[in-house]
Amino acid sequence: MTKRITVLGSTGSIGKNTLDIVRRAAPDTYKIVALTANQSVNKIADQALEFRPEFVALADASKASDLNAKLVGSGIETGFGLEAVIEAARRSTDFTMAAIIGSAGLEPTLAAVGQGHHIGLANKECLVCAGETFMAAVRQSGATLLPVDSEHNAIFQVLEDDVKGVRRLILTASGGPFREASLERLQSVSLEDALKHPVWSMGAKISIDSATLMNKGLELIEASWLFDRPSAEIDVIVHPQSIIHSMVEYIDGSVLAQLGSPDMRTPIAYSMGWPSRIEAPVERLDFAKLSGLTFFEPDTVKFPALRLAREALEAGGQAPCVLNAANEQAVAAFLERRIPFLGIARAVEAALEAHAKGREFTVAPEHVKAVIALDHAARATVDEHIVNL
Repeated sequence: MTKRITVLGSTGSIGKNTLDIVRRAAPDTYKIVALTANQSVNKIADQALEFRPEFVALADASKASDLNAKLVGSGIETGFGLEAVIEAARRSTDFTMAAIIGSAGLEPTLAAVGQGHHIGLANKECLVCAGETFMAAVRQSGATLLPVDSEHNAIFQVLEDDVKGVRRLILTASGGPFREASLERLQSVSLEDALKHPVWSMGAKISIDSATLMNKGLELIEASWLFDRPSAEIDVIVHPQSIIHSMVEYIDGSVLAQLGSPDMRTPIAYSMGWPSRIEAPVERLDFAKLSGLTFFEPDTVKFPALRLAREALEAGGQAPCVLNAANEQAVAAFLERRIPFLGIARAVEAALEAHAKGREFTVAPEHVKAVIALDHAARATVDEHIVNL
């Protein structure tokens, strides 16, 4: 039977890899229902003409005439603005890939969750910003949440039904492009160097997060919500080869790991096919050719973002949302060359310290509007910090 699929964020790396799997499958395996993007008119137009979805939504309403011109005569329905993206998420499907980057993905992903179908969650910020609200929506709708981040997907694959027998979760990290760099070197790294991930091919924002290790910090918070584990039961270990994607340690001393080539099409295919497995066009591991697997503790002095994320998880309340919003704003400033690399973590810490002074800091946002308001406030705090540098 044909599986109906919506891709939220189809022009990003996860979205493109999702469509690559669809492209390589037998003709009647999948039907694309809806595609969404922020403002990438040419890319989403090309995708729409290839995959012929029922609906295409662009968040940037100013690009409406451009997209309509490219799709004229195609019969494909279009929509523009946030409400159109949310409408795409509400379309009837069997599987939705939620791959919109950052807090912008919260409302569309919640809309998809509300339909009660299978969600491939590639937007960690939904859980970082609004974990309690998001997981409550999942429980209420009966949706099946399938983590797409390679680390959480690995844990999902190896986690036994007897979760009481789990001692700890172990998230692996590549260490990014600067894992062997000195603190002195980090003071002068360029944007171009920070974007050169040694293993994974990713978008600009997540590449910078990987370089600061904030990506692993966000994954730490995400894992806590996904698998209902406190900070003390989640460890992070640097594994440069990115062959072991994460591990689960059980109380009897057993450690189960999921291994594979560093290719996001593996966790994407697992999520799309669940509960069955489907073919993925990835390089197979040749253990005889592996030179070795190495591990070491992350350096939270050189990479304070990981420390800040764990502290935010343990503090709870508004802290994770402030952390994420401040990081998004600081990374944007770095990408625009307005702050240095080490300034990202400093800006995030400044925002956390500023918001911690508020009386409501220990109380988590109760609804989406509160999350959005806090997100905006944290971004403004970062902007003020940058101006005052």
